[in-house]
Formats: sequence, structure tokens, C-alpha cells
Amino acid sequence: MQSLSFDHPRAGDEEVPSFRSCVLSSLFVTHCVWLSVMQLRHYLFIGTLNPMLTLLADGHASLVSQFTNAFAVTQFCGVFFAPWNGLIMDRNKRAAQPQNEPSVSPAARRLTETKATVLSLAITVSQCVCFSLCAAIPVLNIQYLTFVLQVVNRSFLYGGHAAFIATAFPPCHFGKVYGLVMAISAVVSLLQYPCFALVKGPLNDDPLYMNIGFVILSALAFVHPINVYLHCRRQAQPRPPAGAPAVDVPAEDGKAVSPARELDI
Repeated sequence: MQSLSFDHPRAGDEEVPSFRSCVLSSLFVTHCVWLSVMQLRHYLFIGTLNPMLTLLADGHASLVSQFTNAFAVTQFCGVFFAPWNGLIMDRNKRAAQPQNEPSVSPAARRLTETKATVLSLAITVSQCVCFSLCAAIPVLNIQYLTFVLQVVNRSFLYGGHAAFIATAFPPCHFGKVYGLVMAISAVVSLLQYPCFALVKGPLNDDPLYMNIGFVILSALAFVHPINVYLHCRRQAQPRPPAGAPAVDVPAEDGKAVSPARELDI
């Protein structure tokens, strides 16, 4: 995995990473994992909702209809939850901006804003894990809570996806990066069809074991906020200026010790 390399100079002294370096960066890879896993989780939940409700309701059509209507109503309520993720991001960005340094470089400002997205990314994964846990509980009334967590998590997911790309990658590559991530996640979503076949066949219309498996799979998405945090911390460490002469440091026994090579991030 390579780091973001600055290839094309911009007006002034700022440089913009190439699109290739953006795609090959660890931030892009873990973001694809983050979005693909949770998007697949939502598609599978919606696709297996009716057989799951039928099983939990012991085949009572009126109960299945009641819970299906409740699910439809909660989907509409997503418009009320969508702004909260943006409010969390904006609050963290304002809190992270240095107050006494008016002349902050755009690169440093972008790094600060990227670090401010860690909380939002982690909250989104936590919501998905809780949503998957509730879906795996074979109790009918618990599914009301599952519906609420599902719509909240979906609102956070797509808003956070666009906001992270706009923050972590150069604006000139936003459309390309956004489209490529959506395309990759769409390809991953094709895995829902073998999962549907698994539920219909060997699992006899009971998605319980698949839901348990997705609790663990959803937790793997925590790799993205962890990676973003570690990336920002590494980038924030001071580096020696480019072209600085190497100086041998004398050790206690009188022998010169060569300076350690700087590792690529």
C-alpha cells in the first residue's frame, strides 16, 4: 500500500496528490471496506426481512403486515436523522481547528478535518453492529428497535461516505473517487445473491445464522476509523526538511551511529 504522493503542483507551493496515489492509499482501501460491508448488511436485511418476520410471527399474516408497515414508516423518518452526522462532523472540525494560528496551510487544515471524521466513522460502525445484533435476536418486538437503528445507520452511512471523501481527498478528485468507491461497493453487493440462496436453501428461510455472521463482519469495519486515526497521527509528526544533510550521532563508545532512515507512511 503506498502513501499519497504529491505529483502535480498547484498554484503557490501546494501540491495535489495524483488520482492514482489516492486510489492506492490505505485510506481509500479501508473506506471501500467500510462502505461495502455496511451497505451489504443493509441490502441483506431488507431482502430477508419478510421471511424473518414470517418466522418470528409464526406465520400470522396480520403481524407480518403490521411490522412491514412499521418498517416502511421508519424509512420515511430517515430525513430527520440524516443531518445529525453532519452536525457531529462540523462540531469536531470546529473544535479541532487551531484558534491561535490564522495562517494554517491547506494541507494541515485538511489533515485536521480528516482526523475530525474519526468519531463519525466509528459511530456509524457502532450503529451497524448494534443494528446487526438486534436483527440477530429472534424476538419479534425487538425488531421495532432494529428498524430504528437500521434507518439511522443508513442515514449516517451515505452522508458520512460523501463527507469523508470530500475531506480526505483533494476536491479535484472528488467525483472520480466517489464514483469508484460506489462502483466497488456495488460489485461487493452482488454477494447478497449467494446469501439469499443460502437463506432459502440450507437455512430454510431462517436468516439467524447469517445475521450472527454479519455481527462479526460489521465489526471489521472498525478498521477504517482506526486506520484514519493512525494515518493522521503519523502525518502530524514533524519530519526533517527535504534535503537536510545527514549527521552522524556519536554513541557512548565513540563510534558514529548513522541516522535511521525515514519510513514511508
